[in-house]
This record gives sequence, C-alpha cells and structure tokens, in this order.
Amino acid sequence: MLISDFRTRFREEGISPSLIADFQNHVMEFYLAKGRHDMEWRHTDDPYRIVVSEVMLQQTQVPRVAVMYPAFIEKYPDVFALAQSDPADLLAAWQGMGYNRRALNLQKLAKIIADEYEGKIPEEPEILVRLPGIGPATSCSIAAFAFNRPVVFIETNIRRVFIHYFFGEDTIVDDSEILPLVSAMLPDNPRVWYWALMDLGTALKASVKNPNQRSRHYAKQKAFEGSDRQVRGSVLRKMLILETADAGTLAKETGEDVMRVKDVMEKMAAEGFFVREKEGEYRLAGAENQDTRNRRRV
Repeated sequence: MLISDFRTRFREEGISPSLIADFQNHVMEFYLAKGRHDMEWRHTDDPYRIVVSEVMLQQTQVPRVAVMYPAFIEKYPDVFALAQSDPADLLAAWQGMGYNRRALNLQKLAKIIADEYEGKIPEEPEILVRLPGIGPATSCSIAAFAFNRPVVFIETNIRRVFIHYFFGEDTIVDDSEILPLVSAMLPDNPRVWYWALMDLGTALKASVKNPNQRSRHYAKQKAFEGSDRQVRGSVLRKMLILETADAGTLAKETGEDVMRVKDVMEKMAAEGFFVREKEGEYRLAGAENQDTRNRRRV
C-alpha cells in the first residue's frame, strides 16, 4: 500500500478498524522480511538485561551497542553485580558508549533495585520512571520489552513512522496528534509490535528525508566536535589512566583550555565521576587502592 493511501484514508476515515488492520499488516510484513532479528537483547526476557540494553540504546547507535552489550553483561550479569561494582571499573567498561553519565545512573538504579525491590525490576512505568536515568519513553519501552505490557509511548523511531505514514509533507505535528494513533494501532503483542515499529523507523531514516523534522518537538543535535561532551570524554579517558590529576595536567594531556577543563571537572565531580582532593586535584571515583588500580589499567 502506498504511503499516500494511508494519509488519505486517515484524513477521510479517521482511525477506522480497516485502517488499523492494514497498517498493522504493513508494519508486520516489513518486520518479518527486514526486521533486526539478530539483536541479543531481543532473545531474552530477563528484565535486568533489557534495562541495560534500553539505557545503552538511549543515545548510542545499535551497531555500537551490539558490540558493547555482550561484554558488559558478561562483566555485570545481574543487578547485584552491577550494584556492587567499582564505579571506576564500570566507567572503564562503558568506554566506547559515550554519554558516560548513563553508566553511573545505571549503577544507582541497580542499587535501588537491589536494596528496595529485592533485585526485581518493577513492571509499572510509573515506578520505572522514578529510577535514575529512566525517562518516560524508556520506562515504557522497558515495560513493553521486558514484560509485554500494553503501554503507549513515543520515541524517535515511533514518531518518525507515524509522521511519515499519516501526516502530509507540509504539516507540523505535535505528539498529542500521534498518541491516539499509537494507542489505536497497538495489537495484542506489544513487545514484537514496538520492535517492528522501531525497525521500520530506522529503515525510514536511511530512505527518506527525516519526517521528525516536521515534529513540533524536533531539536537538531548539537555537533560533537568541540563540544563539552567531547571534552568530558577526553578528560574521563585520561582519568581512567592517571586516576588522580589536576586541571592543569589534564589540560596538557587533552590539549584543551585549562579553564574549560576545570569547569568540566567541577561538573563531573558534582555528578559523581570524580572526588575532589586537596590542592585542586581530583581522584577518579572508586580509585582507592593499588589492587583496584592494577585491575583497571587501560
């Protein structure tokens, strides 16, 4: 069925039973033929492993997660192992993923689950969303993928699909207009349905002009080169080697302006990456003894 047919029918019929059935068939036919069936996290119903994958996928491309995920799960096989891990070891294991704050939030989440929920991941999005690093979309994706709950949510690929199929090229679309469609189209197997939608959204990204540019919520990502995010990554990589350093040393090591490095270090210390030491030095969180340092050398 042509994209224009879905748009025309939606405009003329609204969300009719026949439109729902045809769109569901279209999405599932795509998924059966071209879905990404080889993702390791799609072959488990372990809620902990699904939480890890969803946090990793928040801001990292699938091919990178596919490489990093198995090693991370081997090192931290359950919520208790992650909760008890050395923060510096955890950050070293996270290298290559970017957005390193996710690793610290993931450990905070694991500690809460271990201490308050006896190691069991909650099913309810309203509970999940209160955990560190878990926003509204991620809380629902965990509920769908780990527990097959019929939750209704929007993330970037889902948004891309519904804008592309149901709204004209000259239309600015608010999420409030998309949510009724997402809700009406949801079939009996939410887990597989959302996999299919996300895979279709990824395929559209490579084949058409980004429909999300027509979203009222669209914001272009800032360039990585020269950003504070780049400086943070450089500083953290050096600290994983040096373990203790001041801003001047790190500025020389990274080639960045010393005042910018100092500002970044202060923010990262407040976030739990580093511990402030005397005389302007910072220590990598968790780097307390020689045995720990020897294990973590990179």
